[in-house]
Amino acid sequence: MSLPELAWQIVYGRAAWAIVLAALIVALWPRAWQLARARLAAIAACAALPQMLPGEASPAFWLGLVFQWPSALLVRLSALKLHCAWQGRPATKVMPAPLAALVALAGVALYLDAIGLLSQGFFYAGFGPRGAPLLALLLAVLCSAAIVRGHARPQAAAVLAALLLFAVLRLPTGNLWDTLLDPFLWAWALLSLAARFRHRSTRAASTTADAAQASPVVF
Repeated sequence: MSLPELAWQIVYGRAAWAIVLAALIVALWPRAWQLARARLAAIAACAALPQMLPGEASPAFWLGLVFQWPSALLVRLSALKLHCAWQGRPATKVMPAPLAALVALAGVALYLDAIGLLSQGFFYAGFGPRGAPLLALLLAVLCSAAIVRGHARPQAAAVLAALLLFAVLRLPTGNLWDTLLDPFLWAWALLSLAARFRHRSTRAASTTADAAQASPVVF
């Protein structure tokens, strides 16, 4: 088991929380992609500067105590949202269905294991010297293939970047699962799946109603 230096974890944690909080503000801001770049930069600065305060004065200190560090995947996806806003392009708040399904399933397995309902040691396997690197390599190959074929390139690139950070610096904690999953990312995935299910249900109901209205009534 190889763990990153504590100093690197602190630097990562502060930068990660700054990016995630800035992306959250932008996501909640109405029509953020229409804001001037100066305002977007001001939002990013307001999210980042408090994290740089020393010790307990930094919000990142307390966020780290409660939530640990954001996963590298969440940070990369948050940076992607900020980039879309910076380019003046609206970014969907819903996670793509395949990625949301994978994150949701992984989260369910890990959290059930953590509370003892499965007791398979899934989380601790993320520290493993063989299984974790092999899984990371497999995911990296799959993401590279998706990028080459043009399938969900932004999301595949985000996963690949998270895996590279894990492989090179072992951030954020040295555990593969902490690189790819955290409570915020899991909640985002679940909400995205719920939103997509609701949208499909509403669309199906609307289609059924339209078909009923269009059908001729025979007496």
